Amino acid sequence: MNKMPEVKFLIAGDSALTVEFGNDISVKINGEVLALNDMLMTHRVKGVIETVPTYRSLLVYYDPCIIGYIKLVKKLKEFTHKLNTIGVASKRIIEIPVCYGGAFGEDLNDVANYTNLLQEEVIRLHCSQDYLIYMLGFLPGFAYLGGMDSKLETPRLDAPRTKIPAGSVAIGGKQTGIYPMPSPGGWRLIGSTPVKPYDPNREEPILYQAGDYIRFKPITEQEFLQIQTLVEKGEYRCAVIEGNK
Repeated sequence: MNKMPEVKFLIAGDSALTVEFGNDISVKINGEVLALNDMLMTHRVKGVIETVPTYRSLLVYYDPCIIGYIKLVKKLKEFTHKLNTIGVASKRIIEIPVCYGGAFGEDLNDVANYTNLLQEEVIRLHCSQDYLIYMLGFLPGFAYLGGMDSKLETPRLDAPRTKIPAGSVAIGGKQTGIYPMPSPGGWRLIGSTPVKPYDPNREEPILYQAGDYIRFKPITEQEFLQIQTLVEKGEYRCAVIEGNK
């Protein structure tokens, strides 16, 4: 069993602390962050208000009138010592339908030219991976994904757009992602999804969470419009696939 690197507990103001697992962005370190987050959620430690998982650390907000810093660190150390004994978690994959190219992804041809691939190859490679959600941030429902094929790496635009439509699927450097709402941005648009990663009117506003995986599924323009109609009626649900990591 691999030994965990030394975990650091850092003060983050008078009512928060950061549990830092290392300096690298890796599936292993992120898995430890998410495992600790799950333990805190399961045990519901009195005084803990909120947790925010990131690539390599967990930010823990707490009420110092209920639990002090020293006592909380002691509890967190107990949890981190148990992380190596936790079994392999199941893999939850959210399938996201995407219409690629044309009016739905105006930069697909640029990505194909830069990578010396056919547009069809770009789409195939983009849909061939299950992308780990390392963390959520930037915008509500914006997922930072890992696992994109290096053949698809394409630099960001020299001049970012002032407004990108909600649902746009894009590539920026070594990353890919979905814009959950209209936003400025410099990533290359290769497609669009009719589903809403973030909907404040939904019971669960954000469609996925850190630790989930996203799998992109290519669809036609006709399928896009059909799904879009169902989404507006509240009648569409993304396929969720359970499997082993």
